[in-house]
Amino acid sequence: MSKQIEFFFDVGSPASYLAWTQLPALAARHAASIVWKPMLLGGVFQATGNSSPATVPAKGNYSRQDFQRFARRYGVTLKHNPYFPINTLQLMRGATAYLGTEDFQRYLTAVFNAMWVEEKDMGQPEIVAEVLSRAGFDVAAVMQRLSDPQVKEQLKNTTAEAIERGVFGAPTLFVGEEMFFGQDRLTFVEEALQD
Repeated sequence: MSKQIEFFFDVGSPASYLAWTQLPALAARHAASIVWKPMLLGGVFQATGNSSPATVPAKGNYSRQDFQRFARRYGVTLKHNPYFPINTLQLMRGATAYLGTEDFQRYLTAVFNAMWVEEKDMGQPEIVAEVLSRAGFDVAAVMQRLSDPQVKEQLKNTTAEAIERGVFGAPTLFVGEEMFFGQDRLTFVEEALQD
């Protein structure tokens, strides 16, 4: 049986962004496939009573510093988005709509970079349209996909699956039944893939 990493994520999470920058290489090192699971972090928070570290000022400050440590270690850029937190419902519907297509990673690259490198206000439809257009997407076609009832239902179902499996934040990864929360647990994910 081939090895799999299930990756529950939300583009509004800087930790999800950091994990996303590392996962493809990590998976390749272990001949593992990634099962992408776009979920709505706000729905997970609501169901579990959890909240963003940003809601506790001291924790939020520490988290931002810690994310910068990891960004340096990973050799990637991470900027604190001044519009954080951003309602990601439409963005995550987009990720769901392109899941399994050749445009999925292009979509994630455009959105993650706009959010965590370019510091764009991705809660504003006109800015999202500009970002996606620049990435080569037909914005009208994207909007049509976002309003598809099947896309909406799939995002709800993946979020419900996450909650059912014990997810309380993003990113959360699974190797088999073993759960790993946070981009700072990627070394444990690697160890699990070696078993």
